[in-house]
Amino acid sequence: MTKFKGIAASDGIAIASAFRLTEPDLSFNKETIKDSDAEIARLNQAIEVSKQELRTIQQRTLKDLGRHEAEVFKAHIAILSDPELLKRIKTMIETRHVNAEYALKNVSDSYIQIFNSMTDNDYLKQRSTDIKDVMKRVLSHLLGVPLSDPALIDHQVIIIAHDLTPSDTAQFVPNYVKGIVSDMGGRTSHSAIMSRTMEIPAVVGFQGSLADIKDGDPVIVDGLTGNVIVKPTADERQAYHEKQRQYQQRNEQLGAFRNAATTSSDGKHPIIAANIGTLDDLQAAIDNGAEGIGLFRTEFLYMDSDKLPSEEAQFNVYKTVVQKMAGKPVIFRTADIGGDKDLPYLHTPHEANPFLGYRAIRMSLDQPDVFRTQLRALIRASAFGNLSIMFPMIATVTEFKHAKRIFEDERTKLVAKDIPVGNIKLGIMVEVPAAALLADQFANVVDFMSIGTNDLIQYVMAADRGNRRISYLYQPYNPAVLRLIKSVIDACHDNGTPAYMCGEMAGDQKAIPILVGMGLNEFSMSATSILKSRALIKELDSREMVTLANKTVSLASTSQQVLKYVHQALEKP
Repeated sequence: MTKFKGIAASDGIAIASAFRLTEPDLSFNKETIKDSDAEIARLNQAIEVSKQELRTIQQRTLKDLGRHEAEVFKAHIAILSDPELLKRIKTMIETRHVNAEYALKNVSDSYIQIFNSMTDNDYLKQRSTDIKDVMKRVLSHLLGVPLSDPALIDHQVIIIAHDLTPSDTAQFVPNYVKGIVSDMGGRTSHSAIMSRTMEIPAVVGFQGSLADIKDGDPVIVDGLTGNVIVKPTADERQAYHEKQRQYQQRNEQLGAFRNAATTSSDGKHPIIAANIGTLDDLQAAIDNGAEGIGLFRTEFLYMDSDKLPSEEAQFNVYKTVVQKMAGKPVIFRTADIGGDKDLPYLHTPHEANPFLGYRAIRMSLDQPDVFRTQLRALIRASAFGNLSIMFPMIATVTEFKHAKRIFEDERTKLVAKDIPVGNIKLGIMVEVPAAALLADQFANVVDFMSIGTNDLIQYVMAADRGNRRISYLYQPYNPAVLRLIKSVIDACHDNGTPAYMCGEMAGDQKAIPILVGMGLNEFSMSATSILKSRALIKELDSREMVTLANKTVSLASTSQQVLKYVHQALEKP
């Protein structure tokens, strides 16, 4: 028996034999060609076949997993339609008289190198993976070498791979692919997100040598802890079969919490809401008993289009969401675009550090026509349900007041035209440390605050959440992070302002007891985390959790000490 460690990327326990997903031999020689036109025609043919394959995968993913998961393949098709990229490849063939394989690899590698150098940007590093995935497909057609086809697996296996592309993951059949182990990736990679959607246990960032795992080796994947056990003993197998049974039983029992109110053991009623970005996500939130939508990411409406979405198109989506939630609260975040979420039709300049650049509310205030269109759509939709608006990336009170003035101006114009509008609450995302430090001032002017921990943690710790080398710094349990979060919640409560959270931390089972103790009013999380979080809160006494929260911010100096306090607080007497 050999035990390895990695990053727990998708919950669950898997026990099956190893299946090594090997890379095809796509090696080639640089060649001098005489007929550039014929070579470009060969390239065009390979690109067209690749596009057709990607459209097929996109449609299947849309049907099996949903729109959000299928978006990555739309992006892959867009890469193969990028005029600048294709121009560079074809120009190299024409001017340097090289074969299509060489030109394709040379140009794509230069793009990949640029994206990989942006170590502070998880989104752009993921773009590097996307380009690599797409170009591998085109190269395979140029060489006539078939790619490995995970869809052909016909027995229960644990996939062992150096890196998994979204194309690979989308073709997995959950009945046969029981678990995943990969060298590369993190919890935010496309493949990890897809694994969670497909409910396949996964461990990424494998901290060993995959060469030690042979085809057919019995393997246990613990997606709860990040453990991978190769050639387990009989006792280990038995123990994990029992752990697997308990996990499955627990999931079945969670169904009882689907339509229940979220109530702590001493009668406190925090709200558990869902984070969504599409109408497909909305159904999953409803099915899992969300008490509201704590974050609707409106930027997906912009990213899913080759032009700015019209007011009417936005209105129809927003209206549908609030109507389907039937009076439950829905918070729409205005578009968090720009910087890392570059939209070609907005012609935003390239930035070396987009996470700290021209994005979100900064872009909205700088392009008021785009902002006003979205606000009008939201204000009109408010007549059909319980709608609130949240501004992202707010750093100063002045920014919020500026955004509020624009909102009030548009609302006044609509009312003057006798267009029905609802009572809309305005809030901010607290993700910039400056906003957290000025929480007492914001609490006097906003209707609510929602703590966006994904960005807040990396800004506080100066640690990119996608950088595996410094993952030890990106910790929601760091006392510095907890102190800042508590100060925001305290400032809200001192002013009678509700405090919400919409980052991944809100669904973290180790963080929830602390947040209950801090008095967080709403926990907004992925739909798959709702039931287990509701069940956990039901077991908590908020008075005891207050003691826990105070200990974590006053006595602990490390994340390990915080987790120790959490463990002690949850131990049954």
